[in-house]
Amino acid sequence: MGEPILLVGGFRALLMQGLHPRAMRGVLQNSALMDPAESWSRFQRTTEFVRVRTYGTRAEVERAGARIRRIHATLTALDYDTGERFRLDDPEALRWVHVGEVDSYLTVARRAGVRLTDDEADAFVAEWRAAAEVVGLSPADVPGSVGELQDYIRAARPGLRFVPEAAHPLRLSFNAPLPLRLTPLKPMLPALTLLAFATLPRWARRLYGLPATPVGDLWATASLRTLHTGLGFVPAQVRYAPAARRARRLMAA
Repeated sequence: MGEPILLVGGFRALLMQGLHPRAMRGVLQNSALMDPAESWSRFQRTTEFVRVRTYGTRAEVERAGARIRRIHATLTALDYDTGERFRLDDPEALRWVHVGEVDSYLTVARRAGVRLTDDEADAFVAEWRAAAEVVGLSPADVPGSVGELQDYIRAARPGLRFVPEAAHPLRLSFNAPLPLRLTPLKPMLPALTLLAFATLPRWARRLYGLPATPVGDLWATASLRTLHTGLGFVPAQVRYAPAARRARRLMAA
């Protein structure tokens, strides 16, 4: 989780989330995505939650989880397809978000060249069951291996689509609502978003209305490997975030 290349995995996870109509509508109807102040603060909160969930103490994780569960239990959204109002802690939507995140981190890591055996990949998926519990899911109700992860995604595909009321993420990346101090980063976002799109399965790219060819797959894998190799030349003190360095020290001890 500490590898910098997994930033691409985080973007891919958001794109996977965006294909679940209820998950997407829950975000759209409860967040001011195009408000620079709100969108950036929401991104910071999400990043901090991922950091705490990954590297925090048990007490820190429990506090963060309680806050997330409380928020999800009080917010609702409207499903325009059925006319039904649903809570943001809808188990099916939460499960898809969880699966999309795990699959994205694992897919990007392995395609980038992070060395993981098949057993280690299964262990990664199984360990993420603890993260599912943090947001209110039962660990037994989420995949515990790569095979179960793939089976779940395959079964969920018929219900996935990109809702028409949402702005296309690729188009959005060209005019990202960043705070003024981060404006110099804007030119990087379209390239990062395009790479995240290219790492999606072909069926997912088609749902977003984008080309889906084997050439795109090859380009994505080559780009990820090149980036990951290049990052490997950066000294560990710079390459890894403080929380990741601390975790590595604890594991070594």
